[in-house]
Amino acid sequence: MQKIIIVLIIILTANQMFSQHKRKIPNEKPKLIIGIVVEQMRYEYLNRFWNKFQKKGFKRLINEGTFCKNTNLNYMFTQTAPGIASIYTGTTPSVHGIVANDWYTTLSNREKKAVYDKTRNTIGANTKLGRCSPKNLLTTTVGDEIRKSDKLSKTFSISMDERSAVLGGGHLANGCFWWDDESGNWITSDYYYKDSLPTWVKTFNSKLFHETYLNKTWNTLLPIENYTSSRNDSTEYEYGIGKKRQNVFPYNLAEISNIENKNKNYSILKDIPFGNNFTKDFAISTIVNENLGKDDHTDFIAISFSATENIGQKFGPMSVEIEDTYLRIDKELTHFLTFIDEFVGKENTLIFLTSNHGVAEIPQYMKEMRIPAGKFNALYSLALLKSYLNAIYGEGEWVTAYTDQQIYLNHNLIEDSQLSLSDVQKKAASFLLQFDAVANAITADQMMQTNFSDGIFAKMQNSFNQKRSGDIMINLKPGYIEDVRFSTYSNSPYTYDTHVPLIWYGWKIKHKTILRDIDITDIAPTISSLLNISFPNGYSGKPIFELW
Repeated sequence: MQKIIIVLIIILTANQMFSQHKRKIPNEKPKLIIGIVVEQMRYEYLNRFWNKFQKKGFKRLINEGTFCKNTNLNYMFTQTAPGIASIYTGTTPSVHGIVANDWYTTLSNREKKAVYDKTRNTIGANTKLGRCSPKNLLTTTVGDEIRKSDKLSKTFSISMDERSAVLGGGHLANGCFWWDDESGNWITSDYYYKDSLPTWVKTFNSKLFHETYLNKTWNTLLPIENYTSSRNDSTEYEYGIGKKRQNVFPYNLAEISNIENKNKNYSILKDIPFGNNFTKDFAISTIVNENLGKDDHTDFIAISFSATENIGQKFGPMSVEIEDTYLRIDKELTHFLTFIDEFVGKENTLIFLTSNHGVAEIPQYMKEMRIPAGKFNALYSLALLKSYLNAIYGEGEWVTAYTDQQIYLNHNLIEDSQLSLSDVQKKAASFLLQFDAVANAITADQMMQTNFSDGIFAKMQNSFNQKRSGDIMINLKPGYIEDVRFSTYSNSPYTYDTHVPLIWYGWKIKHKTILRDIDITDIAPTISSLLNISFPNGYSGKPIFELW
């Protein structure tokens, strides 16, 4: 009898072990695909902060996944909206049309915001921030293609930034959510939900997690003397946060945000690491409440951590604040990956982590180290350009707009004056080249007449859309940025802005390192290839074949 019991125990144990092993065998297709974008994450952060990272965050992704070490953005205007759009469409701004965060439109004589849609209404708050849709995105995204291939698949997108949420979700998303710092709610647009937020989102909002985070103190995670990868905490050229622009630890967030008074400033949450915690919390709630990854129909969720970008712009890449932010997001990744293990299973989940762009160093800091750097004063330069054109062609409003290193000329006036648009463009570009901060100035006519295959001009051309871009595009010298009100900025074709991490993890992904050059536009067609579905309809990237 005892022998029979022992045999039964052995059989039951063996069956249990076999069952567990069987569950860990990846399906033909992943049940859930997760795109994680850590906004404004320079590639070099991984090396700088490596020794302080935990074992199960960034280190786990790299040590158990495929690490593409030489991934770059292959266009010039490295901004938030073009970056997110390029990741998920698999093509450059020249094709998907999101040429910048904002661009000028001749017909309406005004700036157009990348995802603003006046025909839409906010769902979830009595504010205007929800008036958004993907109508300006000219191509499909990989999330769209997943839904087109299987109507039972679901696509969601989450970010505190409305541009990242909308462009990450694409045209066919079941839901896109972003955070409204006026009401403190996660909101959406009636493009996605007609009347009201899903019940679970309302419940999440009612818990007021944002106030909990803003009642904390942001101090360094480690003793401040351990932050050896950063410069001194207090520097005069860090912009800081809050009305008083505080730039030294610790940060009393209740005081800075005025959380205890009527005039609360919830926007501070977008400028501190706890904004990333908040985003992760909401992303997990989305996965759980929408049952993502719980059947054999591949679901997709895009998650963008945007607080990293705001912190980087206000403190710079060499700040203690940035180092502490990445140590904290490493902890959040650890928690998130553990959740995925338990809720979906690593073997059922394909994850990629990347960034939408990097960032330049603070010019004053570069000068301190005797490295060439500076700022481009666009208003001053534009005033001189207008005077120059007036001197040549007579008094007139020859320039209609300037936005993010693009100059728009007055086509109607040029035509009425019987002038050659190409000639006016060339004269304006030649004049702009005289400014010390300007490295290159190229005209729209040159973009349309020449096919650049490599180098700076190729990246400029990849940012050029004939209907949306300016008459002249300007590229600044390395180390130079526009004279923005924050400490630093991105918007160049140089490696500090274009070189970003790319890590693949989970499902059938093996541990390896890929050293060849990879473009950010290769991500979407890679996912399409892995799923054996159609590529996004405007794609120009190539699948990363080493993942097979």
